[in-house]
Parts: sequence; structure tokens; C-alpha cells
Amino acid sequence: MVEKIIPLKDISLVDFLGVENRNIKEISLSFPNSKIVARGNELRIQGNRPELLHINEIINLLLEHYNRYGLVSVEDVRSYIEQDADSISQARQKDENLVYGIQGTPIKAKTPNQRELVEAASNNDIVFALGPAGTGKTYVAVALAVRALKNKQVKKIIITRPAVEAGESLGFLPGDMKEKIDPYLRPIYDALADMIAPEKLKFYQDTNVIEIAPIAYMRGRTLSNAFVLLDEAQNTTTMQLKMFLTRLGIDSKMIITGDMTQVDLPRHTTSGLSQTVNILRGIEGIAIVELSGKDVVRHKLVRHIITAYETLEDQIAQKSEERREAIIQESRESRAKKQEGRPTAFDKPKPEKDLGEE
Repeated sequence: MVEKIIPLKDISLVDFLGVENRNIKEISLSFPNSKIVARGNELRIQGNRPELLHINEIINLLLEHYNRYGLVSVEDVRSYIEQDADSISQARQKDENLVYGIQGTPIKAKTPNQRELVEAASNNDIVFALGPAGTGKTYVAVALAVRALKNKQVKKIIITRPAVEAGESLGFLPGDMKEKIDPYLRPIYDALADMIAPEKLKFYQDTNVIEIAPIAYMRGRTLSNAFVLLDEAQNTTTMQLKMFLTRLGIDSKMIITGDMTQVDLPRHTTSGLSQTVNILRGIEGIAIVELSGKDVVRHKLVRHIITAYETLEDQIAQKSEERREAIIQESRESRAKKQEGRPTAFDKPKPEKDLGEE
């Protein structure tokens, strides 16, 4: 009989072994002539050599699965037992799962543009994800960050957004800056809560493995070995966005999400997102992914609402352009009349002379 010891380093045992070691028990049922024991942070396998090698191969595949998704379910174990290594490898290459949720639900890109976002993040260090509300751009970005952390590709996640409110005033909210801005970061907290168990999420936040802060807190820092997400980037100025982008450090990635139809900046303040995208487009290592109403993954009515507003905006833009062209044409005609000595619409009428004054 041969014995093999497999160390389980930097692994959540309950996520890998299952509750009450259910995953290991599932393997043992398929290999009754071998003995598999979980002891501390290691697995001990005893059996004949051919069977032990087969079990070792399955365990290694499960470890790779865990490092990618952060969780191993009984169904995953059965799948790996029933398939050989080559077919499993081919299936995994086609798998679009990003991470598993806390209930074991796979989280994946659901639309072509979301898949383009995932691909862009794999091949570039800075990615702009632009699109209307409900297209999943922030949710997918958070999932990519969580996957990178679980796969140990980065040491921390930094999520930030500008402290700009939609028609309300932060100053009237109680508490310090963190307490003031937390309500506006609720979508990000909700996404993280879907992907990371509550106790672990609290530990990550307490130890700054996951840091959530206003964009002003990024000034002067170098963000290395981190997955950095800037949400609501349409509410940044050009200088703020320049400051943020130049924080990028070694072994880091950035995803910037924004919706140019929901700018909440004060009047006469221009969003820096559109200008920044235009000047950075085409630079190697920077990708721009544009999502649309077709990518909306909320209630089907949201898609119709977005389409209706886009139609209205197009009509307003068209009327504005027609008005601009009419003013230009009127100005041209006035200049032509002035050259000919004829009165124009811009000339003030001369007051009539009072005959009684003569």
C-alpha cells in the first residue's frame, strides 16, 4: 500500500473539503479500496498505486478549480470523478464562470459585451467599461476583482468612486466621510456580499485587503499588487481621472466604469470621462468596452426605459443641431445683406425724425 500526503496551504478548508468533509467522502465512495483522511491542513491518501495516482489527479484538479472559483461543491467533485483530465481541461477552457457566489451559484458574464469586458480585463491593465444602468458593468468588474484576489493574482482590492451625489447633499448626512459615502457604495457592497461570505468579507475589510473609499483618498498613493475599480467615473473631472489613472502601480489592474447619461456634476462642470476615453483610445494596454441597452440584465422594462430615454436624447440633440444650423444660416444671410447695404435682422431700426422739431 502506498501513501501520499497533499498539503492544503492558504485554503479555506470548509470551501474546499465541504461541510463535514462531504467532498472527500464523495471521492472515498468512488474509491472504496483507498483511504482518504483530512487531517489539519493536509490530505492523506492510502491505496494501491494506480488508484492513488487517479485520486491524486482528481485532488489536483479540484485544487485548481478552488483556486479559480474559491469553492468546490459535491457536484464539482462528481464531475471531476466521472471525466478524465483531458476532457475536464477542455471543458474548463470554455467555462465562462468568474467566481462562485456564497450559495454556490456560478457568476458569469451573461451577454456578449460582458464577455468582451472579461476578455479585455484579461489582456489589458486598464479597462474602461461604459454603458447605461443595469448592464452589469460594475457587477462583472467586482467579480473579476474577487476572482483575481482568490487566485492570488493580487494582494488587495481597492474600490473607489467620486463623492458626488445625485441631487442630494452629503453634508447633511450624519457621520464621518465613510459613513456619508457608504450609502452611495451600496451596489458594490451588495456585489461583494454575493461573492464573499460575510465573516470573510468583514475580515478583508478590517485588514484592508478590500478597501472602499472616495476617489479623493487615492491622491498621493501608488496602487501596486491591487485590482482597482473606479465606479461612477462619469462624475469625475478630467484632473480627478488623471490623478486616479496615474496611481497605477506594478502588478495592478484598473477597471473604470461609467454612464455618460447619468452625470451628477454641478452645472458648468464638465465630466472628464468622455475626454479621457477619447485621448487614451488606441493606447496599447488600455481597452474600452461599450455596453448598451441590449446588455441590461435587470427587469425587461429597464431596457425599454433606457431605449425611450436614448430616443428622447437623440431627438433633443437633433433639434439642437437644427437650431444651430438655422442660426448659422441666418448669420450668413445677414452678412450677405450687410455687404449689399440692405438692412438685416440684426440691425436696429432708426428712430423716425419728429417733423415738429424742424
